[in-house]
Amino acid sequence: MRGLVLLCSVAALWLQAAVGLPLHTDSRWIVDEQGQRVKLRCVNWVSHLEAVVAEGLSKQPIDEITNRIGSLGFNCVRLTWPLFLATNESLSSLTVRQSFQRLGLREAIAGIQANNPFIIDLPLIKAFEAVVGRLGEAELMVVLDNHISKPGWCCSNFDGNGFFGDQYFNPEKWIEGLTRMATMFNGVAHVVGMSLRNELRGPKQNVNDWYRYMQRGAEAVHAANPDVLVILSGLSFDKDLSFLKTQPINLTFTAKLVYEVHWYAFSDGSSWQSGNPNQVCGRVVNNLLKMSGFLLEQGMPLFLTEFGVDQRGTNVNDNRYLSCFLSVAAEYDLDWAVWTLVGSYYLREGVVGLNEFYGLLDWNWCNPRNSSFLQRISALQTPFQGPGLAERRPYSVMFHPSTGLCVGRKSLLDPLRLGPCADSDPWYYTPQKFLTLKGTYFCIQAQDMGKQPRLGIICTVSNAQWDMVSDSKMHLSSKLDDGSMVCLDVDPSSNEIVTNACKCLSRDSSCDPSSQWFKLVNSTRSLGAARSMISMVGSSLSSNLVPKLFVQ
Repeated sequence: MRGLVLLCSVAALWLQAAVGLPLHTDSRWIVDEQGQRVKLRCVNWVSHLEAVVAEGLSKQPIDEITNRIGSLGFNCVRLTWPLFLATNESLSSLTVRQSFQRLGLREAIAGIQANNPFIIDLPLIKAFEAVVGRLGEAELMVVLDNHISKPGWCCSNFDGNGFFGDQYFNPEKWIEGLTRMATMFNGVAHVVGMSLRNELRGPKQNVNDWYRYMQRGAEAVHAANPDVLVILSGLSFDKDLSFLKTQPINLTFTAKLVYEVHWYAFSDGSSWQSGNPNQVCGRVVNNLLKMSGFLLEQGMPLFLTEFGVDQRGTNVNDNRYLSCFLSVAAEYDLDWAVWTLVGSYYLREGVVGLNEFYGLLDWNWCNPRNSSFLQRISALQTPFQGPGLAERRPYSVMFHPSTGLCVGRKSLLDPLRLGPCADSDPWYYTPQKFLTLKGTYFCIQAQDMGKQPRLGIICTVSNAQWDMVSDSKMHLSSKLDDGSMVCLDVDPSSNEIVTNACKCLSRDSSCDPSSQWFKLVNSTRSLGAARSMISMVGSSLSSNLVPKLFVQ
């Protein structure tokens, strides 16, 4: 084990130098040793099922998988593990081959032998360690997530793994396992955090035991490995941290504590499909802020360690949820981990080779399952704000969650259109509800139904005022000269911004408002050279035009 740990440490030296590891917290932000923001943009890689081996190693060489993770824009893997891997010697000492043999997975053995022969005869605990090492070699940070106790699919209220005192969840064994895992990766720089337990739940869950054991677990991990971030989950499948409003957890260490939360469409049943999307988004977001988002205001980091959708794009509930989710993740500039990398499983719930439709990769782990989803989350892979992002003063980008793009223009003479958020225009939303272009006197003015809005310098007229008119707070609406109301929209054939009649403002559950959803996201990051030049030219033009207006 010592040799493998040394190898991991050497492989991660580049990452320690490039990112400034280890990480710590500064108010609500995760930062490096120099105090610069490090945004965790992670993918979940499952290693907690019955085989107790990272999924996919029978399909592709591990280096192909880890390099693919980086090429898709992720800098981090949330790697799951079952508690028994660290506490049950008879399990952890099984070789990978033996683990698959006991499950009758002969085809998987042949696949691993072909694609990753180096791992086939390693004990399970050494194989886990080797996967962590290869992630470091691929320049990826790792968050170790104790997902469950007994290996298997998670989660239900009655699986014996949900809360302290359940059949497979002995608190003392849990602390023992956390300590062993933290110790094993002490000095492995790219292991930057440990999630103490996934989705606490079930009939035994209660606040008093949460404080009692989560405090002990956090202290044990920090004592064994002071470098890692200590990540705590809440109750009710990691949706509820509301008890922390009045009673913070009492720990002996500082600048290492992070809280985590999960949010899926099914967290709210079928509400997204059966309800009006504006109203559901408004209600669900308000509840999220009440149950966990308040921690950001209290100066605590909140890591959204699981979200995801059916990558086939046919699930209405998921599709409607996703636009709302992306708007929140952008607005609050959250650290996050998408569920899941996995294209297929060795064995899940009795099914061999189960196809994972929430997986970013296809069944063979070769190609992305849904490239448009990756496009949509790409805007969230770069931080909008935080320590080290020092634009002179805050501005807003107009983020369109349905596409993952932002509003901008190539020049002042071109129409407003969607494009990469890195190249978007900077906007101010004034107290008078004008949308003005940063560094200029220009503001967005509605012209007519179905027409492109324009930039003008007369911003005191009604068609230059933009109200947020829906429960989602993402419809930007203005009044035309004839008194009719229009909302910003997108022409799907050109990605140009137009104004159309506002959609889905009533209780109609059959309509889809996502093309008209725009989120004003605060940012302090530096503008690209092209954006800065447009602002300079716009400022010059508008300063020359303003005196002429008053002369007229």
